[in-house]
Amino acid sequence: MSTHLDTALSTDLDAPIRAAHAAAAGAAFTQAQDVLGATPPPGSDGEQWNVAVQVLAFRIEHAAGFDALGSVVGLRRWGVTWDVIGRAAGISRQAAHARWGAQVRATLDRYGTGELGGPVADDEEDLSS
Repeated sequence: MSTHLDTALSTDLDAPIRAAHAAAAGAAFTQAQDVLGATPPPGSDGEQWNVAVQVLAFRIEHAAGFDALGSVVGLRRWGVTWDVIGRAAGISRQAAHARWGAQVRATLDRYGTGELGGPVADDEEDLSS
C-alpha cells in the first residue's frame, strides 16, 4: 500500500467530521435563507422568522441524512415544541422525543439539575400518548 493510502485509511476522523458537519449545517442555513429570505420581511415578527429559518435548516439537514442533533438542541433552546420538530422531521412528536429527547436533555442539563434553562418548550410531559 502507498503511504497516502495508509494515511487515508488510518487518519483520525473526528476533526474532519466536525468540519464537514459544520459546513453542512452552514449550507442548510444558507439554503433556508434562500427560501425564506435573508432577512425578515418588513413588518413581520423577526423572532418567528428566525425560528422558521432554523426549522427549515433542520428539515434540510435531516432530509440530507446529516446528524441534526445540534439543530434539534438549538430548536429546543428557541422554544420549539416536539410537535413542530416531529412535523419537520416527518415523524410524530413522540418519535421525535424518543429519537432526540435524551440527548437534548443531556446537552441542556449537563449537570442533571432538571433545569434546561432558557425558553425551552414546556412539553416534556409524558409523550407516550
